[in-house]
Amino acid sequence: MSYRWLVRSVDDLDAVTRMQEALNNLPEALARALVLRGISTFDDARTYFRPSMEALHDPFLMLDMDVAAARVARAITQGERVLVYGDYDVDGTTATTLMTSFLRGHQVEASFFIPNRFKHGYGLNKAGIDRAVEQGASLIVALDCGITAVEEAAYAKAQGVDLIICDHHTAGATPPDALAVLDPKRPGCAYPFKELSGCGVGFKLAQATLQTLEEDPARAHQYLDLLAISTASDIVPLRGENRVLMRAGLERLAETSRTGIRAMASVADLDLAQMSSGRIVFTIGPRINAAGRLGDAERAVRLLLSDDLEEARALAQELEAINKKRRAIDRETADAAVKKAETHLSGRHRHAIVLHDEDWHQGVIGIVASRIVERFYRPTVMLSGSGDEVKGSARSIVGVNIYDALTQCEDLLVKFGGHDYAAGMTLREADVPAFRERLNDAVEAVATPEMLVPALEIDAELDLPTIDDRFWAVLKQFGPFGPQNMRPRFLSRGLGLARPPRAVGRDDAHLKLTVQPSLDVAHPTMDVIGFGLGDALPDLQQGFAEGQPLDLVYSIEENTFRGVTKLQLKAKDVRLSSISDEAPSADTAKVA
Repeated sequence: MSYRWLVRSVDDLDAVTRMQEALNNLPEALARALVLRGISTFDDARTYFRPSMEALHDPFLMLDMDVAAARVARAITQGERVLVYGDYDVDGTTATTLMTSFLRGHQVEASFFIPNRFKHGYGLNKAGIDRAVEQGASLIVALDCGITAVEEAAYAKAQGVDLIICDHHTAGATPPDALAVLDPKRPGCAYPFKELSGCGVGFKLAQATLQTLEEDPARAHQYLDLLAISTASDIVPLRGENRVLMRAGLERLAETSRTGIRAMASVADLDLAQMSSGRIVFTIGPRINAAGRLGDAERAVRLLLSDDLEEARALAQELEAINKKRRAIDRETADAAVKKAETHLSGRHRHAIVLHDEDWHQGVIGIVASRIVERFYRPTVMLSGSGDEVKGSARSIVGVNIYDALTQCEDLLVKFGGHDYAAGMTLREADVPAFRERLNDAVEAVATPEMLVPALEIDAELDLPTIDDRFWAVLKQFGPFGPQNMRPRFLSRGLGLARPPRAVGRDDAHLKLTVQPSLDVAHPTMDVIGFGLGDALPDLQQGFAEGQPLDLVYSIEENTFRGVTKLQLKAKDVRLSSISDEAPSADTAKVA
């Protein structure tokens, strides 16, 4: 994929100078990275580098929290039966585990229900409500779903069951008629931070309930390991409260006593002490998700709730096997989807991609949609199934709110929901052609030609010798990394290759380099790994033979190999300096 290289502009250059001075002559590149993250004073930096749980907002600022906490407290004190209802993804299953653990820890007879993706579909449904009635539950706590469940809330009310909704998705114009609806994005909700995960909203309810019971709200901190897994896996912005919770959650995860998580880590050979938000996304998250993608997500909840080592290990091995099967289906589906997308785009210029195959597995189409976006950089919808209705998953690009685009097609959709970058929908198979055209028109109306070429945003230009022990010590404290607090990305120009470049990995897909500050200056040298950049090898080989310098966009990470840990540059893009200077598509924006 070709990128526009964009060095992010700083509105107030004096703020960079002030940050350098306030932080003991901090390197300019790091000062710029801080200012770009809204950190412009010493106090800002102290809060950023030392996030404290004391900075969390009062849960009672959330609309309906007083009602919800009082109702859960009453269920606890009166020994009522409660059904916890969650979604089948990582956020939903961790939220279900959190609330079920919390209630059982207060001697409540709490059961849980996770809808089957294929039998029930997404969200709150009557089957789960009927389960609550059958079990004699007087209260349902729904997590990571329910904000648009108007009919289902009315059904629960008709059955005489109280319903508390804890959601974080975009709310509709009319909230469900539930006892309490907790959602920071709900119109009229004054809660200051709008980007909690569904598990995060459940955590807030646990805190508020503890306060209502006149117990220490810090008792909820035992669930921070679950919240870290949720926050990372649901790709919510890692700023504000989420960053505080993620930092504390990673610390809790490193030493968790939760039997299910430790069993999963053992079976998958994961080091919880070295876990980061990114590693959660690629290791723990997929294993939990696999249960719901290929069948019964309740297996994941049973694993996370288990305190029996033998049971937990058996469940962890089951999830490991399911995840391996899921990866094989992913590859097969992705190969077919790429071919369809290439045909789809060959006819005429398309702003959106809508693909349909009746045999695609519904459990993997969301993952594959993300891969199609990465490859073609177009908002993408993957649809599967046949008959009267088909189901789909959508993923989008920066600047195109896929939920808003779907609202332009609302008359063609039986059901849909989601947020800026991801959504799900159901529609009639006969309406797929019309939906394809309508969605394309909706995206075309908001997407400029520039938006359809991904921008590689760069925090600062950097001279290679600047990367020393102090630089790295400060840079590490920028974490945990994730959306809206991404790992800082740097640009170094005119680098020399210290030795011939080479391709590594399966099908020579990756690039391995050793670079030096310039063609003439040989030290320091830095190792570079460029995942997925193997296609650049011929140009770089020619450049090395002809003595041409290169320009590199990268982040800085630690790499441990055979027990030795050292810094390496993780390349996002690389070009010969002559190509960067001459190619208009490079469009390297200069800082004013």
